[in-house]
Amino acid sequence: MSVVADVTVPADSFTLQHALTTEPEMIVEADRLASHSAEEVMPLLWASGGDFEVFQKAMQDDPTVNNVTVIEESADRVLYQVIWHDEFVDLINEMIDQHASIVEAKAHGEKWRLQLRFIEEDQVSTFRDHFTERGYSFQANKISFSTAPRQRTYGLTTEQRDTLVTAFQRGYFNVPRDFSLEDLAEVFDISSNAVSQRIRRGSANLIEHALIIGTDTARDDE
Repeated sequence: MSVVADVTVPADSFTLQHALTTEPEMIVEADRLASHSAEEVMPLLWASGGDFEVFQKAMQDDPTVNNVTVIEESADRVLYQVIWHDEFVDLINEMIDQHASIVEAKAHGEKWRLQLRFIEEDQVSTFRDHFTERGYSFQANKISFSTAPRQRTYGLTTEQRDTLVTAFQRGYFNVPRDFSLEDLAEVFDISSNAVSQRIRRGSANLIEHALIIGTDTARDDE
């Protein structure tokens, strides 16, 4: 049973303090958090509710950001692609070392609201003690327990879900493809045939559990 900790973190203990202080009306929410690389934990950020021109300039000047690019934009929100500074990447790596994975991340008014998943309950207190000793500040709002991990939604194994998500994010399903089967195999350090099987079996499970009504047979093999 995994544990999800809902915590509030000041931006100066996480990221984008300068940008959020400069444009405090802006609401920022991370998109597509699942990743196999610390550098890509928060590659895409949705922003809404503030002055986009001011906020983008502030992000470019923010010491936790190396580069920011507009990916999509409309009248009421903008999607940014962010390349983070090494200092923030190191912080994410340290969080991973303390057994936390970021499930959700949303910022407003110089504060971040994070959903952190842990495998064991005692890892939450270990995480808190570690970062408190390091001088980081955060407030624990609540802790909840999950009896059905997200990775197994729609009958997917963890490996199948991670492979499908990564394939989608990297452009494997684009027409034409931006990422090959061989590229995916390199990401997961397995053979191209193994990646292909994960995609086929994962897609079959996804179709069976999400689109086909009245079936109860799961394909749980990797």
